[in-house]
Amino acid sequence: MSWLQIRLEIKPEQAEELEDLLLAVGAVSVTFQDNEDQPIYEPELGSTPLWSNTTLTGLFTADTDIEEALTTLQLHYLAGHPGQTFPAHKVEILEDKDWERAWMEHFEPIQFGEHFWVCPSWKPTPDPEAANLILDPGLAFGTGSHPTTALCLRWLAAQDLKDKVVIDYGCGSGILGIAALLLGARMVYAVDIDPQALEATRDNAQRNGIHSSRLMTLYPEQMPELQADVVVANILAGPLVSLAPTLAALCHVEGKIVLSGILSHQAEEVSAAYQPYYTMSPPVIVEDWGRLEGIRF
Repeated sequence: MSWLQIRLEIKPEQAEELEDLLLAVGAVSVTFQDNEDQPIYEPELGSTPLWSNTTLTGLFTADTDIEEALTTLQLHYLAGHPGQTFPAHKVEILEDKDWERAWMEHFEPIQFGEHFWVCPSWKPTPDPEAANLILDPGLAFGTGSHPTTALCLRWLAAQDLKDKVVIDYGCGSGILGIAALLLGARMVYAVDIDPQALEATRDNAQRNGIHSSRLMTLYPEQMPELQADVVVANILAGPLVSLAPTLAALCHVEGKIVLSGILSHQAEEVSAAYQPYYTMSPPVIVEDWGRLEGIRF
């Protein structure tokens, strides 16, 4: 099935109104895209920040009268903004393509350490004798290709996790918790606020032959009172700072914590938040992303 799209070059203050108008004239979805390579790394909770120059795209089915939709969009917008001009725009035909399959073709097995691989479920494992995590990310983030996930996986692959209890806080696809189990951990508690993340984690655990008794998926408020050997949290700097007391309480004395999702310039602030509870090591930086680790005292 082919698609049509209207692309508008807008300012943040125009976003909400034009999003509503695109949906009103028949768009099946509306997306925002950076128009000037201006990153927004960490939005405030409950907010939808936008770049100073944003491309707003409305996607329409192929049978839409796109000229009529565009005209209606322009009339409604200009009626509420007399004397203004309508944003620069373009109508495009979107190539008929299986986007999911195209993405899958580019997801290759990735090695972490000597004997640990993350492998997409639709491709053969390069080393059948290694610990192979068979992954289908589904709707949740986490394939191992992003530096933050890779930093955590390399750390896990270098640890002695035999019989350890691990908490994967902000589990996403479950990649870190499942990796810990394949590397010898006895039990993992996978925690996330997103039900799709918990579903993806359960699916990936089943795909890797992990018995449900070894991996518990939980919302934060369901987390039991326990102290784990290892706490892994690959989230963002802001939440990590606010979660410091919570994550410290979940880790026993001499237990370890590993934090990622942190930009290099944020590492000092995050480390300082954990120093009342942990002896923190210097950050490890890859591609401007950092990993922190500490030992509970």
